[in-house]
Amino acid sequence: MSKPVICIGAAFVDELFHATEEMLLATTNNARVTKTAGGVSRNIAHQLALLGVPVQLISVFGNDSDGDWLKKTCTDAGVKLDASVTKEGLSGKYTGILNVDGSLFSAFLTNSAVHLITPHHLGKQADLLKTASYILADANINVDTAEWLLTFCNETGIPFILEPVSVPPARKFREVNLSGLYMVTPNEDELPVMCSEKSFFTQQQVDELLSRGVKQIWLHNGKHGSALYSKEKTITLHAPEIEVVDVTGAGDGSLSGYILGKHLGKDDMDCLKLAHTLSAEILQVHGAIATHLNQEKLLGVVSKYYPS
Repeated sequence: MSKPVICIGAAFVDELFHATEEMLLATTNNARVTKTAGGVSRNIAHQLALLGVPVQLISVFGNDSDGDWLKKTCTDAGVKLDASVTKEGLSGKYTGILNVDGSLFSAFLTNSAVHLITPHHLGKQADLLKTASYILADANINVDTAEWLLTFCNETGIPFILEPVSVPPARKFREVNLSGLYMVTPNEDELPVMCSEKSFFTQQQVDELLSRGVKQIWLHNGKHGSALYSKEKTITLHAPEIEVVDVTGAGDGSLSGYILGKHLGKDDMDCLKLAHTLSAEILQVHGAIATHLNQEKLLGVVSKYYPS
């Protein structure tokens, strides 16, 4: 059996309010609501499992009905939870407010409790972590936990990927020693806050992270595509033109597609094509997961967006 991808970080109930008309401030807005399982690391683990990649999720669940539902959603998809934490109280919740066009108007995050994923807890899971093909963490985890993981991965040779999530958690890593980090995956808003103020332009920010020892920076530029930077080369790929239904989880899906490509032994460009294809498919459905795709279907649909 192939080695698992181990995803570490948030698992939330995603409650999304989809505005039916243009949003107005300080008054009532009509909306419809959907409830799905979410959280960056959880989304990636779920999507990878549906794509046939063995995966473990280390996250935190409440001992409430939402926590039971989240766990069942994960295990039904094929995600293993051997090292996850169950806490007293409410499970984490992400409440998103979406504009008519599916873009994010605002969001709230409550009861995340990812601080319970401590270096001590991970140290007790070292035997499991050593089995990983890749270790991925979202930036909701505490900095000391991320530092422990980076040291562990540098010692074991396991590639460690850090997903910044959003501006506030990404900012925590501005002055952290990232030497040896296999990849960081910011968007245009997250990249600057991970760098010093003297790095004003995008290329300066990329160069700063490379000089700090990050091996690859995968910069997401929304509808303009993405660029994968390393000291040796830069690879860029345009994004497909699609009708966006819901932006939730598109970045998570993109990273899932890339990791699937690496799992299958593909080169960087083919990994980016898989990433953009999966992201495009998620953007056209409600929720953060492309439940309509398995590995075979995803591989087959790449040519739809990137014909040879």
